[in-house]
Amino acid sequence: MFDSTFIRSAINRSAANPLDRRRFIRAAGLTSAGVGAATLLSAPGASAAPAAAVAADSGAVSDGAILNFALNLEYLEAEFYYRATTGNGLPDNLTTGTGSRGSVSGGKKVPFKTKAIRQYAEEIAKDEGQHVAFLRAALGKSAVARPTIDLNTSFTGAAVAAGLIKQGETFDPYANEQNFLLAAFIFEDVGVTAYKGAAPLVTNKTYLGAAAGILAAEAYHAGLIRTSLYNMGLQVPAGKISDARDSLDGSSDLDQGITVDGGSNIVPLDENGIAFGRTPGQVLNIVYLNPKSVTEGGFFPDGVNGTLNTSEGAGSMPSGGAATGGGGTAPTAGASERTDTGLLVGGAAAAVGAVAAAGAYQRHRTQAAGDPAVGSSGGVAGV
Repeated sequence: MFDSTFIRSAINRSAANPLDRRRFIRAAGLTSAGVGAATLLSAPGASAAPAAAVAADSGAVSDGAILNFALNLEYLEAEFYYRATTGNGLPDNLTTGTGSRGSVSGGKKVPFKTKAIRQYAEEIAKDEGQHVAFLRAALGKSAVARPTIDLNTSFTGAAVAAGLIKQGETFDPYANEQNFLLAAFIFEDVGVTAYKGAAPLVTNKTYLGAAAGILAAEAYHAGLIRTSLYNMGLQVPAGKISDARDSLDGSSDLDQGITVDGGSNIVPLDENGIAFGRTPGQVLNIVYLNPKSVTEGGFFPDGVNGTLNTSEGAGSMPSGGAATGGGGTAPTAGASERTDTGLLVGGAAAAVGAVAAAGAYQRHRTQAAGDPAVGSSGGVAGV
C-alpha cells in the first residue's frame, strides 16, 4: 500500500534524535505488521535523519520530542504510585537516558484501609511502570533520563494553591488513602489531557497508535480515581483541585470537578461528549505549579528533560478552550466567580507571590456542602 520511500520518510520524521527503529518495532508489537515492517527495517537509507533538520524543514515539533515529553510525565506518575504501593521507586535501569538524571524526594507507602483502593493503586503503579518501559524502548537511545522529581513540598504547594490548606501548613499525600486519592487526582486528569492535546501533533501513525493506547489507559485510571473520590464524599476538595488547575493553565475554564449541578461527573466531557486536551505548555504550567512561562518548578524543580520544557504562561487562550470550539467546556451562565490567589512552588518550597487568574473563572460545577476538609497534619478530617 505504501512504497519504501514514503515509509522511510514517515519514520525519519518521527525522530527527536537517531532512533533505534528495531527496538521501537519490537516495543510496539509490530514485527508482523501489515505496513511493511520488514521492508522498513531492510530498506536502503532507512537510518534516521537528525531531528533538527526535520524540524527546520517542516516547522513542526518532532514525534520523538512529543514522546519524550510524555516520558517525563510517566516518570512522575510511576514514581508517585510505586512509592505509594511499595515504598520504593523505579529501578535504576528505567531511569537513565539523555539529559541529567535527577533524584526523587519524598514518597512512602500509604497505609491503605480499603482493599479495593489499595488494589487500584497497585494496578495503576504496574501500568505506569510499563508505560515508562514502553516509551523508553520505543525511543531507544533518544529516551530522556528521569528528571529531578519532588513528591514532598510540591504537594503542599498544590494544596495551598487549591485552598485545601493554609500557608504554613503541610499536605502529606501518603498519610492516608483519602489524601492519596486527592494527590492522584492531580496527575490522572492532567495525563489524559496531555495525551489528548498532543495527539494532533503526532505525524507517524505507529507512534499515534501507541500514544492513543496510553491515553486510553490513563483515562481508565482517571475514572477509577474520580469514582473513588466521589464514593468517599471528597467532592469539595476535588473541586478545589480542579479550580487550581484551571488557574494555572490559562484563561479558559477547561477543567471539571467530580460533580456538576449536584450530580456525579465521573467523565469530564464537553457538550459533544468529547474529552478536552491541553498543550504541552499548559501541562507544564500545572506540573511546574506556575501560571507563567518558566522552565522549572513544582513537581520538576529542575525542569523536565527534552526539548519540550517550557510552560505556556497564563493569559493565553488554551487550545481546546470553550471560545475556540476545540473541546473546552462552555461555562454555565450564572455560575459563581472566583479568583485563585496564593501559591507555593515545590522543590525549594519558596513562596511565589499571589497567583491571580487572568480574570474571573465561571464555575460550572455544584458542590455539596459538608464534605470533609483536609487538616494541617496532612490527614483528611471527617471521613
